[in-house]
Amino acid sequence: MRLPPGVYSPLPNAVCKPNKSLYGLKQASRQWYAKLTEILYAKGYTHSSNDYSLFFKKTDSSVVFLGVYVDDVILTGDDEAEITALKQYLDQVFKIKDLGLVHYFLGIEILQVAQGLLLTQRKFARELLQEFDCLDLTSISCPLDLTCQLTAEEGELLDNPSLYRKGIGKLNFLTNTRPDLAFAVQHLSQFMQAPRVPHYNDFLHVLRYIKGQPALGVLLHKNADYTLQAYCDSDWAACPHTRRSVRGYVVFLGDNLISWKSMKQGTVSLSSAEAEYRSLR
Repeated sequence: MRLPPGVYSPLPNAVCKPNKSLYGLKQASRQWYAKLTEILYAKGYTHSSNDYSLFFKKTDSSVVFLGVYVDDVILTGDDEAEITALKQYLDQVFKIKDLGLVHYFLGIEILQVAQGLLLTQRKFARELLQEFDCLDLTSISCPLDLTCQLTAEEGELLDNPSLYRKGIGKLNFLTNTRPDLAFAVQHLSQFMQAPRVPHYNDFLHVLRYIKGQPALGVLLHKNADYTLQAYCDSDWAACPHTRRSVRGYVVFLGDNLISWKSMKQGTVSLSSAEAEYRSLR
């Protein structure tokens, strides 16, 4: 132990008696991450330029990835010797607990199936349905009514708008493994500032859709096809207030769906062709 920066004592070898553990304080995660980064750099790992929570070590014959979320770490790659050595090293420095093959990480269940890995948020979806008392409702087959035309002014204001915002936030987290919900969540997220009764009713409509198949997820195939393909689409002036178009895209790496999004375009398109080109860009 040593005195923190900026604190001086005339006594030699003086230390401070802590009144509170560092764990749980605001700076705890920063200190932990800084120490972990230092350790991984020393072992030859570098940060990903796309995600600062991802480290990797690449050689001519292998690659190892390490993902970090607070004090949870997921480790994968095609070099078992390097993975074993890194786990032993981290255990010497931090005393980690090796939980074996990954089954549950950040609310996402990872299931080993014959085709590869299935990522699903079944447990989270069931808890969401239970929280909003939708377990006894009948299920439906479409996330939103095809005739749904929500506006910001129609209907009575909700007595408890935080309930709607909380629900949409959880639906947004559920889209991590449910691309089929992307458009519906994008549409309902536009009314977070002043949610009304029709907005909440359509939110419950989405929950009834989830109830039909709460275990839907993303399948990661274990084939060696790394062809990158992207698909996009756009409507034209779908928003009745701003006249802006809604675009969506999906990206595949081989047969694996790796990225998707649905969102309103930033500017007004003067034709359907322009809206499509903006979506493609």
